Amino acid sequence: MRPPRLLVDLSPLRESVPYRRLFWGQLVSLLGTQLTVVALPFQVYILTRSSLAVGLIGLVQLGPTLLFTLYGGTLADAIDRRRVLFITQLLLLLTTVALATITLFPHPSVWLLYLLAALLAGIAGVDGPARGAATRNLVRRELFPAAAALNALLYQTGAVVGPALAGLIISRFHLSIAYWLDAATYGAALLAVTLLPSQPPQGGGRVASWTSFREGIQYVRGRPVIQGVLLIDIDAMVFGMPRALFPAFGLTVFRGGAQVVGLLYAAPAAGALIGAAGSGWVGHIARPGRAVLVMVGLWGIAITIFGLSTWLLLALLMLAFAGWADTISEVLRSSMLQLSTPDNLRGRITAVWLAQANGSPRLGDVESGLVASVTNAQISATTGGMACVVGVLALTWLLPAFRQFRLDRAGEAEIGP
Repeated sequence: MRPPRLLVDLSPLRESVPYRRLFWGQLVSLLGTQLTVVALPFQVYILTRSSLAVGLIGLVQLGPTLLFTLYGGTLADAIDRRRVLFITQLLLLLTTVALATITLFPHPSVWLLYLLAALLAGIAGVDGPARGAATRNLVRRELFPAAAALNALLYQTGAVVGPALAGLIISRFHLSIAYWLDAATYGAALLAVTLLPSQPPQGGGRVASWTSFREGIQYVRGRPVIQGVLLIDIDAMVFGMPRALFPAFGLTVFRGGAQVVGLLYAAPAAGALIGAAGSGWVGHIARPGRAVLVMVGLWGIAITIFGLSTWLLLALLMLAFAGWADTISEVLRSSMLQLSTPDNLRGRITAVWLAQANGSPRLGDVESGLVASVTNAQISATTGGMACVVGVLALTWLLPAFRQFRLDRAGEAEIGP
């Protein structure tokens, strides 16, 4: 019996030319996107000196994220997914250009920054379901866990390099340069999407309507495994995501500057990158639900220790460990979801997943910012991590079907409504 491989499986990149093009184009784009992920909250904190104001970025993005992601799911199951991706990438480019232009003003308005942040979130919400549904069709079914690991590797590579680069750029150049570079990277994404084959939904698609959306919700209601995938991520991101606290930690707890803030944003991604690069063994896990529960519990413990730390190196190590656990969980959750969903529903189910995946961290931003405003950043991070662990224990008891799920039987659930 061959031992499971440790390094990430590159077979999807070797076998599928369309997947390979999309992979490299998205990597370049993600490097730029992460510049904005750091630059925007840093700019708001400098203008307001308030962690709550930073957390409110998540609040203004929450509504557009949820609404447009869910709409994007019905759209991805109605028309050519390649067309959806091209339009969303173009709109993201234009919105980022507007953000860069406003930043050149002597005194940029915070409410304008909030408005553009909301627009970026809404457009990205439409993009996500189409991208997820299209990616599933670019590789063989047997290789999808490997593709999910590669997608995690792609994202985390951008998330490691981007924030560290953002800290360097912000500390040495005008803040707007980060936004301009982000806008420029969308060119690679547009080229990659243009070279994709047509991606119409199987069966001709459904009209993007309330009835179509309701079909997706009904499918989720009847699938406890998919419910578990959603709930465990909500627990981790709402209670255990300290992202809005990073500017306060970097500038006050660790008494650094923009570069320290950039390191805090980069640390979880660094751990996640290690996890994705060494994820060859993940596809051999017989019961992925149990592994997900363990990984999310480890995430909560690491965030608790981060909140208690006043030593920068320990804090970075805990954030990196949390990122490692999260990416293993993400690969498993993505495989459980995509392989249990038929193509004619994949856009809508992916939309529900992305709505919570994108919305929960923003709720977490608000939660952590609000707690920090009445206590301090350290208490907010510590109590959030502890609440995450309690949530894992509760879900372990409440979701027996999730614990017992086997990935090799996922195909049995791939039927239409």
